[in-house]
Amino acid sequence: MPRTFAELGVAAPMVASLSARGYETAFPVQELTISDALLGRDVCGKAKTGSGKTLAFGIPAVQRISELPKGNVHALILVPTRELATQVLEELAPLGESVGVRLAAIYGGADMDRQIKQVKDGVELIVATPGRMIDLLDRGEVSVSQVSHVIVDEADRMADMGFLPQVEWILRRIDGDHQTLLFSATLDGAIDGLVRRYQRDPVRHEVVEEEVTVEQMAHRFIAVHQMDMAKVVASIAKHANRTIVFCNTKRNCDRLAQSLLDLGVDAEPIHGDLRQRQREKALAAFSGGDVEALIATDVAARGIHVDDVDVVVHYDVPDDHKTYLHRSGRTARAGGTGVAVSLVLWNQELDVKRLQKRLGLDEPIVEMFSNDPRLHDLFAWNPSAD
Repeated sequence: MPRTFAELGVAAPMVASLSARGYETAFPVQELTISDALLGRDVCGKAKTGSGKTLAFGIPAVQRISELPKGNVHALILVPTRELATQVLEELAPLGESVGVRLAAIYGGADMDRQIKQVKDGVELIVATPGRMIDLLDRGEVSVSQVSHVIVDEADRMADMGFLPQVEWILRRIDGDHQTLLFSATLDGAIDGLVRRYQRDPVRHEVVEEEVTVEQMAHRFIAVHQMDMAKVVASIAKHANRTIVFCNTKRNCDRLAQSLLDLGVDAEPIHGDLRQRQREKALAAFSGGDVEALIATDVAARGIHVDDVDVVVHYDVPDDHKTYLHRSGRTARAGGTGVAVSLVLWNQELDVKRLQKRLGLDEPIVEMFSNDPRLHDLFAWNPSAD
C-alpha cells in the first residue's frame, strides 16, 4: 500500500493542501525521497518526467524553509525551461500558501523588472531557469547568501541543452551549509560529475520504470501536404478512441486545436501558457472521453498519465530520437499497444530518415491525403505490403 503524506512526516497544513487537490498517497518517487529530504539529507533521485518529482523535492523544501525568517530567499529550484518553471511554481504555490512560504518564478522571455520587484517584495523560494538567474545575480538584484536548499531538476535535460556550465556557475556561488537535491532521468557522465562536486554523501533513490521500446508500438510515417495536415489529423482522430497530437510550439498547439474543432473533432490544447486549472480540466475531459484529441507540447505532456491512448501523432517532427520515444510511449502505457504516426512534409524526409536510423526503424514514408481510407485504421494497415 502506498504511504500517506502524513506517514512520511509532511506537516498537517500541507497534507490538507495536498488532499484538497486529490493527493492522498505518495507516488513511488515521493515515498522514496521525502523522508530523507525532510531529515536534511542530500538526495540524488533517478526518475523520469511525469513520475511525481515536483512534489518529491517541493514538499521537503517548502516545509523546511517555512520555519526560517521571512523575506529572504532560502530555497532555489533550477529547471531547464520557462514552461517547467511555471509548471513547478503552480504545483508548489498551494503548498507554500498553506505554510506562509512565498514563491516566484524567474525565467527569460518575461519582464525582468517585474520579476525583480516580486523578489524585492519578499519571497522565500525561487524557481528559476539558469540564464535569467545568472542575469539577476550579476546585477545584484537577487541574493543567494541565505539559501539553504538547492534543487536541480531535470539535470539530464540541462546537460542536453548545454546549461550545465550555467548551473555550476550558480552552485559555486551558494556558500555555507546547504542541502542539495538533484533529480535526473540519467545519472551518468556529466550528471555524475555534478553529484560528486555538489552533493555531500547523497542518499540515492531510483524509481525503476520499464523503458519504452520501439517494439511496443506500430510506427507509421506519412508524407503529407501542408494545407492538408489538419484534415489528416482529423481523419485519424475521428476513427480512434483517444489521440494525443504533439506540436513543437504552443502556437501550433492552439492553431491545430482550433482547426480540428472547425473540422468537427473535439480537441483541446495543453501547454505551458495555460493555467494549471485549464490543463487539468482539459486532461480530465480527455480521460473521461469528452475530448477526442489532446494537442500538447512536450513539456505539458509530462503531466499526462492516461491509459488507452491508441494513437500518438507527431504533427511536428521531434528534435531527437529520445523525444520521439517519450512522445510515442504515451500509446504504450500500462502494457497497451498503439500506433505512433509521424506527419512528414517534403522538406523533412531527410531528417525523418536520420531519426529512423537512430531508432533502428526501417519504415517507408507513404504519401496520403486526408480522404485516404487507410487513415481510419493505421494499426491494421501494413505500409510494407503496399
